[in-house]
Amino acid sequence: MDVRTLRYFVAIAKAENFTAAAEALHVTQPTLSKQVKELEEDLGKQLLIRGSRKVSLTADGHLLQKRASEIIDLLNRTEAEIRKPDDVIAGSVHIGGGESASMRLIAKIVKDLQTKYPDIQFHLYSGIAEDIKERLDNGLLDFGVVIGAVNTDHYDFRILPEEDTWGLLVPNDSHIANKSVIHPEDLKDIPLIYSDQSLKNNELTGWFGDDFSSLNIVASYNLIFNASLMVEAGVGYALCLDNLVDTYTTNKLHFIPLDPPMSSQVKIIWKKQHNFPTAAKAFKQQLQNHLKSSI
Repeated sequence: MDVRTLRYFVAIAKAENFTAAAEALHVTQPTLSKQVKELEEDLGKQLLIRGSRKVSLTADGHLLQKRASEIIDLLNRTEAEIRKPDDVIAGSVHIGGGESASMRLIAKIVKDLQTKYPDIQFHLYSGIAEDIKERLDNGLLDFGVVIGAVNTDHYDFRILPEEDTWGLLVPNDSHIANKSVIHPEDLKDIPLIYSDQSLKNNELTGWFGDDFSSLNIVASYNLIFNASLMVEAGVGYALCLDNLVDTYTTNKLHFIPLDPPMSSQVKIIWKKQHNFPTAAKAFKQQLQNHLKSSI
């Protein structure tokens, strides 16, 4: 299994058609068919289901597409980093993160670094903590911003100064929209939309206490924008972090903090003893300088 074959396979998976993939790659269709057939024979697994007009992926094909895409991305990054001139601070910085108001701080650091080194490019990836950690481990990210009770034993990290505050996102015309705070008992008889990550990490179970099992959780989410649309539609009320949904310029939604107050710590993490390329090293230094100046 070589890189060229992986590129061929990813192109076919994306186009869902041998002819379209061959045109994009500037090779003949028989060449692609032969390469994929040899790949399937080599792995001993069927990767594609061939239809009359399109092809689709088997379960093994989906796995290979995901891993092959990661390998190709990593190879492209490595080649770009090696080819850059030694005396120029340039290249790419890959940052992943969950939805957090602390990303405003990361944006400020990016802007400051962009002013100093205009040849640096920044690539952002959004996802929950487990996605971020997996991509860090696979070398696809340089840094990750994670929220709440996340195990960071295998990473170096810095705690970001601003914690995220939990509350309830409600429609402005709901019967609880006039409340100044939300208590655990306020949530017993209403439909709730819950964060996937907080559910996995049991972040709010202590706040709810023994009443957690009696909650009416009707949906879960990993991106609050999508959950906010559910709130607008009347599906339920979303437990979420503040400052992620614009409730100030719209008259549709309202955020109410929890009482007792509940907040989540935010960290930026990276692999231990990682040999950063020049651009990522510059970002790390800018981050540390900013955090020192904010103490």
